[in-house]
Amino acid sequence: MKDVESLRRLLLQGAGRARAEAKADTMAWNATFWKEAALLPGMTLNQRIGASRRLPLRSGLHHLPIGSFEPELGGRLDEVSLAYETWGALDASGTNAVLVTHALTGDSHAAGGADENHKRGGWWEPVIGAGRPIDTDEYFVICSNVLGGCAGSTGPESTDPYTGRPYGMRFPTITIRDIVRAQKRLLDELGVRKLALVAGGSIGGQQALEWPVEFPDFVEKSLVVAATDALGPQGLGMSEIGRRAITADPDWQGGDYYGTGKTPDSGLSIARMAGMMTYQSAECQSERFGRNPATKGRSRTENPGGTFDVECYLQYQGNDLVGRFDANSYLYLLRAMDLYDAAHGYSSLEEAFGRIEAETRFVGISSDWLFPAKDVEATARAAASAGANASYVEMESINGHDAFLKDWDEFNAVVSSFTAYTERG
Repeated sequence: MKDVESLRRLLLQGAGRARAEAKADTMAWNATFWKEAALLPGMTLNQRIGASRRLPLRSGLHHLPIGSFEPELGGRLDEVSLAYETWGALDASGTNAVLVTHALTGDSHAAGGADENHKRGGWWEPVIGAGRPIDTDEYFVICSNVLGGCAGSTGPESTDPYTGRPYGMRFPTITIRDIVRAQKRLLDELGVRKLALVAGGSIGGQQALEWPVEFPDFVEKSLVVAATDALGPQGLGMSEIGRRAITADPDWQGGDYYGTGKTPDSGLSIARMAGMMTYQSAECQSERFGRNPATKGRSRTENPGGTFDVECYLQYQGNDLVGRFDANSYLYLLRAMDLYDAAHGYSSLEEAFGRIEAETRFVGISSDWLFPAKDVEATARAAASAGANASYVEMESINGHDAFLKDWDEFNAVVSSFTAYTERG
């Protein structure tokens, strides 16, 4: 690991540069309870069977039916569609593809300019493009909205073709492995024969790790950012707070709020606020907010004695998510993150990691407490001990879990060092 440490120091010489603010991607209820939710009459029907109703209006978004799907924990979806975007061109060999996997509240718009749905443009815009670390002159880049999402792919608010009404909490429990298997079908349909790289952070990092475990001979390289083989108890506990905030909201209505004129905005907003606190370090918050009074805009809820800047910020973030995300999708995807265990289905983690043929780089963030750097490094060591070609790099940052969406100079150095010598065959 000495060479990795040297590389880490070299890559992160630029630490401490001004960091651009970026949209943060955040973090389901008991599965048995989900199946018991009652269906309410008189709901508004989804005109796109099998796909989410929240369809961003942009020319680069495509939808591809991938057929029926049986999730690993049970249930069946007879009609599944995935929303996706691409950049660059697939070469004749079908092996220059890069799959970028989004975080909890992200979508397929990983790159591209701002529009009405993406005020700051693509969430990895500084990383993807001509001459950038993931070079679209060289690679065919794909990003799909995950199964269970609400930005065009089949999810809880999609129409059940049998009932003609939204699935709600009758949507089957979805795992990270399910998400990856659905992505594999999409790539097969697009003519991809092998991935030169799969890369993602947070729940996207879990996907990037599951890919070489589930499909060992399909992935050349995997970049796992701010993610481990399994989320720890502190993260699980914070997820539970978010879940309870949503399900305790009377407007959640057991998940059957579609078409009723009421949605669990308060619960989702509070869940987002709790999630945001896990994405930033104490040092970052002290530097950015301190105990300063609110300075930007007005707080939605004034507190006795005035409102602190951090309180106003959290209220804004909660309200922003309500306007673009479905509460049930939040529950399902949050649970997918919680349930992920790379060893599931294998006799041990060593057996699971022993399947990895891809060169795999794990990226920890020094101030991350959702997926602590020491845990990311431990996962890298476990993969290496199992025989995988695994390495670890740590980003020095005060920005916590969100650093892979903010510290562009440092993060781009990490990505560039990994993609610079990718060979395809």
